[in-house]
Amino acid sequence: MKKSIIILMMSLLSVIGNAQAGDSAATKYPFVFVHGIFGFDDIWGIDYFYGIPQALREEGAQVYLAQVSPANSTEFRGEQLRTFIQAVLLDSGAEKVNIIGHSHGGPTARYVASVSPDLVASVTSVGGVNWGSRFADVMRGLVEEDSVTEDLIRQGLNALAHVITGLSEGEVLPEDSLAMTESLTTPGSIAFNSQYPEGMPSSYCGDGEKIAGNGVYYYSWSGAQPFTHLVDPLDYALQLTSLVFDEKNDGLVSSCSSHLGKVIKDDYYMNHLDEVNQAFGLTSWFETDPVTLYRQHANRLKQAGL
Repeated sequence: MKKSIIILMMSLLSVIGNAQAGDSAATKYPFVFVHGIFGFDDIWGIDYFYGIPQALREEGAQVYLAQVSPANSTEFRGEQLRTFIQAVLLDSGAEKVNIIGHSHGGPTARYVASVSPDLVASVTSVGGVNWGSRFADVMRGLVEEDSVTEDLIRQGLNALAHVITGLSEGEVLPEDSLAMTESLTTPGSIAFNSQYPEGMPSSYCGDGEKIAGNGVYYYSWSGAQPFTHLVDPLDYALQLTSLVFDEKNDGLVSSCSSHLGKVIKDDYYMNHLDEVNQAFGLTSWFETDPVTLYRQHANRLKQAGL
């Protein structure tokens, strides 16, 4: 008899646990994910945020993948994102959205929250270029302004961005890789921050306000280990790009530059692509699965009433 009661109780606890897990990401407002430079919503069914939208949907979340230019200025991408979000609100019937932006997607999301805070419940920056990137500074400094070389590089990168858009079966979007690079430099980012300061720390490597004056919630996290997996060929490239930094970084963005609002953690054992579970989930065996971080954050937003 006692054994039967114990089995019954365990079964009930299991059912309750499964029910809770089934809606643990069911936030009040839908998610809009925003990719970084040369990013995409999905190519041949493979998401830029590899496996993450599916995982959140399985736990009750509404998830949309934004379509913005792979290579353009923060403000230009921001206006594209604002238009996309307005369409999401019409489709979902929601009043606001929770934006998660990776890399250049971080400041892109911040732009929308600053100019249209009525559309945005929260902004989460993952490996965001919020104080600029030393890598962008170096790249910009290597090429003489208004030179033939600069024009050839610009045309080549614009063409690459068009190819990416075509592969993702999206509409052809305006590209300006030079404006993109300028946006991601330290001077470009500081100028952007002066116009759109919400959520930004008052000093480099500090914490910003979790709830800014515009009523939007701000969060951030990032990695600090450029090389994490021997089999991932992209890790070798990030190990090289990390050499331009003199502080901890994820291969493309320094940990301190990623700070925005409530800093959840800035030194996960992840590189810039691990932060979105790329390439194809080849991330460190010794760190929390990136998908788990997004699940936890969805639940964090749910508990905050967002």
